[in-house]
Amino acid sequence: MSSPMTQEQRYIKMTETPISRLIPSLAVPTIISMLVTSIYNMADTFFVSQISTSASAAVGVSYSLMSMIQALGFTLGMGSGNYLSRVLGSRDTEKAERIASTGFYSAIFVGLLFALICLPNLDRVVRLLGATDTIAPYAKDYARYILIAAPVMTGALSMNNLLRFQGLAVYSMIGITTGGILNMILDPIFIFGLDLGISGAALATAISQCISFGILFFQSLLRKDCVHLKPGKITLSLSLYGEILHGGIPSLCRQGVASIATAALNLAANPFGDAAIAALSIVSRYMMFIGSAMIGFGQGFQPVCGFNFGAKRYDRVLESFWFCVKVSAVFLMTLAVVSFIGAPQIMRVFRKEDLDVIEIGTWAMRYQCLTLPLSAWIIMSNMLTQTIGYGFRASFVAAGRQGLFLIPALFVLPVRFGIRGLQWCQPVADALTFVLGAVIVLGILKELKGKAAEADKEPRNVA
Repeated sequence: MSSPMTQEQRYIKMTETPISRLIPSLAVPTIISMLVTSIYNMADTFFVSQISTSASAAVGVSYSLMSMIQALGFTLGMGSGNYLSRVLGSRDTEKAERIASTGFYSAIFVGLLFALICLPNLDRVVRLLGATDTIAPYAKDYARYILIAAPVMTGALSMNNLLRFQGLAVYSMIGITTGGILNMILDPIFIFGLDLGISGAALATAISQCISFGILFFQSLLRKDCVHLKPGKITLSLSLYGEILHGGIPSLCRQGVASIATAALNLAANPFGDAAIAALSIVSRYMMFIGSAMIGFGQGFQPVCGFNFGAKRYDRVLESFWFCVKVSAVFLMTLAVVSFIGAPQIMRVFRKEDLDVIEIGTWAMRYQCLTLPLSAWIIMSNMLTQTIGYGFRASFVAAGRQGLFLIPALFVLPVRFGIRGLQWCQPVADALTFVLGAVIVLGILKELKGKAAEADKEPRNVA
């Protein structure tokens, strides 16, 4: 087994290795982590769907709550991770420890605070997230355990991102993948073997998250090549939190607005019955599975982008961006064709007994496949702008798909066109977000080209 890299060796790796080799090497572990996370989310949906249509819909309702918890973890993890990668690119190890420690322990505190607010008001919370009278009892049973595990979930997400931004995605993968596999094993045991029903699915998720947290924490604490998470390095500084939030707000926009959009989707589907909520929940999980591979690939791009931006290697920032866009577009085009053709079969895997769920979900999935390839540009544009510190513009792009465009569409299209309008909402939002991303990011790419040209005229510091 090879010895851990020094910070200097990692700097050379991130700034000199050919992009076509470097990004895939960093992306494979993050893709695996994201896919495993997505698979165990789908496993929850699959096993719970065997209980009833209302129980299946409850997972969709509760997922809004999980998205909110994830939004908090990602905001502090991505924000501190973005800042961390740029600081490591400028070789300031002491400052890097302060950034990582502050982001991690703040994430745990925020997760705890969120749980303490939501648990006493659980019935009101699930109603706000779109639960009907028949869905609410299932949703409360599921959400209760998820909220108890909220501080662990936010802490694990922050560590996952901090490790990735150091170029240590393999360590992150070990923790996330172990928890995900355990979740898939525990789901059927708790739901059916112990007869815990939907509570069993949530309990399996909570236990698995705790295991992931433990693995990630001990790696971050004990491995010599990691930036260590020390309570003594917590820095309650407005300027530090300002930098963390500047880099993390786009994640809050993306994840937080996504949770609001999911709740809005449930409310918009409410008049069409539990079958519509269940169908759209299944389609959302499936599309998230595809999207998770792209996000994982983009997460392999982010440390390369951050390191090289901090090292003023703007030529490599541009090269890595276009490499990721091209690879992602080909991948998504292929999956869009396969998913469009196989949509009915995919829906039957989850709810073969309910023909309404299959019919509604098939066309919702097919419409989303039409705009799926556009996500290559949307995802990579958002990650570029966020990683190099263009926080406001990154937030704008991040909020577009699930906020600026989807939520208004949910209030207009179903009223005007019925169930078909509900199925059109997401592809319409995707198309409009693509246009927004193009307008914003093309200007940033032009700026980076100018910086790259200026940097080429200066002598490069390789020491």
